[in-house]
Amino acid sequence: MPRPQIQRHIRCRAGSTYFKPRGIPMRELETVELAADELEAIRLTDLEGMYQEQAAAQMGVSRQTLGLILKRAHKKVAEALVLGKAIGIEELSEGGQ
Repeated sequence: MPRPQIQRHIRCRAGSTYFKPRGIPMRELETVELAADELEAIRLTDLEGMYQEQAAAQMGVSRQTLGLILKRAHKKVAEALVLGKAIGIEELSEGGQ
């Protein structure tokens, strides 16, 4: 039985819930789902330029866990870009995480 997931601190709310290739109707696209913690990890490291250790501390996870989250997120984004899929972004509830 896997360990329960610890609460992650997520401060970023996506401006949109979907991104898709231009000119292709949504009903014709496959979707890759990006979790809220994956978006936050990308924001902190790639957009804000934080080192993984700093980003991990801000999210309340270990550096190794952040690395695994980033690996999943980068793979999903690459899949969507290369294969022309839509990216769905998980919406946080009002309580957040």
